[in-house]
Order: sequence, then structure tokens, then C-alpha cells
Amino acid sequence: MTIQENCPAAATNGERATLNYQGKPTDFPLRHGSIGPSVMDIGKLYKDTGCFSYDPGFTSTANCASKITFIDGDKGELLYRGYPIEQIAEYSNFLATCFLLLNGELPTNEQFRDFRRTISMHTMVHEQMTRFFTGFRRDAHPMAVMVGVVGALSAFYHDSTDISNPEHRRIATNRMIAKMPTIAAMAYKYSIGHPFIYPRNDLDYTSNFLQMCFAVPCEPYIVNPVVARALDRIFILHADHEQNASTSTVRLAGSSGANPFACIASGIACLWGPAHGGANEAALTMLQEIGTVERIPEFIAKAKDKSSGFRLMGFGHRVYKNYDPRAKVMQKTCHEVLDALDKRDDPLLKVAMELEKIALQDDYFVSKKLYPNIDFYSGITLRAIGFPVEMFTVLFAVARTVGWIAQWREMIEDPEQRIGRPRQLYVGPSRREFPL
Repeated sequence: MTIQENCPAAATNGERATLNYQGKPTDFPLRHGSIGPSVMDIGKLYKDTGCFSYDPGFTSTANCASKITFIDGDKGELLYRGYPIEQIAEYSNFLATCFLLLNGELPTNEQFRDFRRTISMHTMVHEQMTRFFTGFRRDAHPMAVMVGVVGALSAFYHDSTDISNPEHRRIATNRMIAKMPTIAAMAYKYSIGHPFIYPRNDLDYTSNFLQMCFAVPCEPYIVNPVVARALDRIFILHADHEQNASTSTVRLAGSSGANPFACIASGIACLWGPAHGGANEAALTMLQEIGTVERIPEFIAKAKDKSSGFRLMGFGHRVYKNYDPRAKVMQKTCHEVLDALDKRDDPLLKVAMELEKIALQDDYFVSKKLYPNIDFYSGITLRAIGFPVEMFTVLFAVARTVGWIAQWREMIEDPEQRIGRPRQLYVGPSRREFPL
């Protein structure tokens, strides 16, 4: 079987690729995006050839056309609606980034004020939902709580579950962005036995979340502006990341017509995996295993030994073959927080800083482009702020909610979208008769 492009690489109408299979040529149209690789439209592959394509992990398969986020892994580039992530993190804030991802353009001052006011109006959750938390054990992982509580939102907000109604979709969008920090903070407070802290609409999005997590009724809580800005940046950097595992899960669930709250709950469940949203938790767990600076050479040697089965968590990335652009921003933010909170004497953070230094200079890691990624720096930063390891993926979910919703809405409004139905290469027993 051979594949041959019949036309030059320029993005022109009518370009096709020819697949020769069993002596029969079949043409497939080539589709071009505004940037990035072109795609071969194989929607009629089975009809025309009797074959399916085989692509475990869908690493070479585009499951949709999207205008939201673009990644160039070779260049180390991440764009939100065309804007470089490092510029957004430097000059914008999380709520403005939410508006951009949802609407395609940055908000005007008036649009931002209206959007912030709308989100503030939806920050509280139905009071009956507080009873859900008492049904969980105190030692339940906060992500388990998040999956259950977010999935239950559809039982309380019936006026925003009709996905065919644009107004329902708009209301559901605002509710999810507004309520996710409240639910996350409640999950944290429940896990440590503290009373729930209600949201304050006079605070900005991230400062409000910090006070819901760390304030107590017996004394006032003052938000540290450096910490608030750092967490806001973390939210921006995690807001969307193209068609990753959890986003694809949300789109797949949404393709069946499921309500938006159920779709987001499915995304949270997928994000929980250690290879995805749990990577920063895994990175910090690795640092705890290393324990001291003196033991770093031992673990570096294990990482280089393929037979050891050990790998350094928080280094390298499946998509980025260059430095993760988010990691550069996160590195700067991490050091700002450590300085502001005077946490550089933390033994675990000393291990992290020394490991970072070695990895950036060691020929083995540099040659393989195993740079520290965003999970490495975000885990250190979140620990310094005061969040326990179990909350790291929860914070990721808070940030990624807007990306999931933007992708879900785009999928709902896409006329080409159909219910997801991947095919398989069956390798089990062929037909056989049941023994009598």
C-alpha cells in the first residue's frame, strides 16, 4: 500500500491524496487549517476500501476542526485563539482569558466588567449541595468528590441542561466557570474538617478562591497579591491545551447529547489520571521519594538506566519536543512565590531546585530535550502556597473547566459533528459454536 500526494503543499482547494490498496487507487481530500499540519479526510475510507485506519491513542488523527487552541510541539508554541500563551500570562488575567477562549476575542473593558459581574452572580452553589459532602468519607480524595458533586449539578440546575438551547448553553457556561472554584474549595475544606467559607463577590476570581480555601471564621484573611497573581497565572496556563485526553473525553461525552454538567464531570474523571492532570502530583511525590539533595545523583543515574523502570516525573512532554512555553512562565512564577513566602529553605523545594539545575545542564537530558515541564514547577508552587498534594489535580480542573466548556460548545455548534464511535482491530477468537 502506498500513499501519494497529487498536489503541492500549498493550501489550495481540490487537493487530494491517493491511496493505492490492492491495485485500486482511492482519492481522499486534503484539508488545511490556518496553521499546522494538513489532514487527510478519511471519512469514506471504510466505504471505499473496506479498511479502517489504526491509530492507538489517536496521535495522528484529528477528531474535529477547532478555532480555540493551537500547539506547535516542535517550536514549543501554544496559542489561545492566536495569542501566544506567554503574552496572555504576562498581560491578561484568568477571567479575561476565559472570555477569549469562549468568544474568540479579548473583551473590551465594558465586556470584561459585565462578564466578571455575571460570573460573580453565580459563585454560590445550592445550599442543599452542602449535604453531598457529608456523604463522603473525610479521607476521600478531593477529585472523587469533584466528580460526584459536579455530575450532580444537573440535578439542581434544570434550566441549563437543554443543549439545543443557546441560552441554556450560555447559562451553563457561566455557572460552571463560577461554581467550580466554590466546589473545589468546599472539597478541600471538608477534607481538613473546616467549615465551608462562602464566596465574596468583592474579590477577583483567584483571590476569592484563595479566601474560600484558606480563610477561617475566627480571624480575617488577607490575600497575598503575589500568591493571587501566581495562582491566576497557573489557571491561565492550564485553561486549555488542544485535544488532550480530558478534552477529547468531554467532546466524546458531549457528542452523545449528554448535559454539560455530566460532560464536565467526565473530563474531571479523565483528568484524574497520573499521566494527565495528576502529573504535578506525581512530580512532587517523586521529590518526596528523593528526599535530600545528596540522593539526586542516585535518581539521575536510575533515570538514565532504561532497565531501571524509573523516570523523572515533571520532565519532558508528549507534545512539546522543545521547551514547554508554559514551563518558562511557570518557572518565573515559581521563584516569585518562593521569594515572597520565604520558602527557599524548605528541604523538598531545595531538592526541586537542585534537580532543575542539574537537568538543565546535564547532556543526557538536554540532548533528549527532557526539560522541566509545567507540572514540575506548578507542583512546587502549589506546595509553597499551602495546597496539599491531593488538591493539585483539583486546581487543574478548576482552570481547565473553561477550556472544556469552550470545546464542548464548539462541538455542539459544529454541523459536521456526529456521535463519537471509534472502530477497532479485532484480534479475539473468530466465530465458534457454543458447546452442547
